[in-house]
Amino acid sequence: MKIVFILPSIGKKKNERCIGTWKMEPLTIAVLKALTPAEIETEFYDDRIELIDFNVDADLIALTSETYSARRCYRIADRFRERGIKVVIGGYHAALMPDETLLHADAVVMGNAESIWAGIIEDHKNGRLKKLYVGKNDAFFVQPDRSIYKGKKCIPLTLVETGRGCVFSCDFCSISSFYKKTYHPRPVNEVVEDIKKSGKRFIYFVDDNIVSNPAYAIELFKAITPLKIYWSSQGSLTMANDPEMLYWMKKSGCQLILIGFESLDRDNIRQMNKEWLLKLGNVESLVGKIHKAGINIYATFLFGFDHDNPEVFQRTLDFAIRQKFYFAAFNHLLTFPGTPLYEQFIKDNLILEDLWWLSGEYHYGDLAFRPKMMTATEISNMCAKSRRDFYRIGSIVKRGLALLSRKPSLLIFLIFWIQNFNLRKEVDEKMRLPLGENLDELPK
Repeated sequence: MKIVFILPSIGKKKNERCIGTWKMEPLTIAVLKALTPAEIETEFYDDRIELIDFNVDADLIALTSETYSARRCYRIADRFRERGIKVVIGGYHAALMPDETLLHADAVVMGNAESIWAGIIEDHKNGRLKKLYVGKNDAFFVQPDRSIYKGKKCIPLTLVETGRGCVFSCDFCSISSFYKKTYHPRPVNEVVEDIKKSGKRFIYFVDDNIVSNPAYAIELFKAITPLKIYWSSQGSLTMANDPEMLYWMKKSGCQLILIGFESLDRDNIRQMNKEWLLKLGNVESLVGKIHKAGINIYATFLFGFDHDNPEVFQRTLDFAIRQKFYFAAFNHLLTFPGTPLYEQFIKDNLILEDLWWLSGEYHYGDLAFRPKMMTATEISNMCAKSRRDFYRIGSIVKRGLALLSRKPSLLIFLIFWIQNFNLRKEVDEKMRLPLGENLDELPK
């Protein structure tokens, strides 16, 4: 038996390079490889960085689907099913939209695969593949088999899982909907073993909020301190008011933390059900505490809420440059299916394109809903302009010099310059990507 794993891309323009920051190792594929019995042959195609061989010999195709890559996922699945090859699709989008996914798959996985992957393989062997498999969202973690990445040109950053889910209930977040506002930490000893087994020193902890459980987080940071690694992750601004947390983050090797500031407008914060942010204190003071601890910030902002106007964009850009963030992202609001926000927008008749992720007219950077104070096109253009302005050479130089006060290692200082100039190039490369299309792909 042979299983072919495929990671679909969002899309790709003709003869253009792959987006550099999108080339992280796909951890899900390594987990599935680890769950697959050793006697079964496996192969992996990463649609982001290589062409798929649609004539490959395979008994089962396994795809993972996110909302942005759903259309591409379905197109790939359909081509293999035309050959009579069975296809199974999992991922967050498949879990939130199983009926839609079943139109393009022989089986759909809802939830985490650890408790059900072996059963799926057995059912396929015996010709009794079921249409739906429901995994436990609090299932056990496994050590990924990264041998599946051999020969792939991913960026030199190893992904390690520390937990799943988040305790907050932001109404735009598909993770919150998927895990029902619950956080499931991975045993600390397993995280340590995973890092050691990877043999790498640059680690990205793929946790939606690594400080969601403060006691667990501090225990984890203490345990990984002897490993002498450099790490980054995502976390909430709550860390700023926890000196012990910040101390152990830095001591354990934290170099960069992605924080969702979302908006500087208090009414927008209330609208997204993130009022807890307003109770933390002055935002600039909180940023100062994190920077004083020697930790760099990748700040992300969301636009398209009811109180967003052109002035909000400028105020946010000025704030991001003034705070001298290591990186910053200025994104438009996404209406992910299955989220409270999506349901509310449907109810209020604000959705411009209901199943936008399936539309051939939708491109990366487009809005699929009608904002209140600006047009969809204006929001999209202002997001792109804010990115361009943040990554102007003058801004990069100013932020790079300020970085010295946080006493970065020479390596982290060099990475700042390299990646800021890479992100400067990516601003326009990402815009208008054809969702679901790989224009370098050979025709049937």
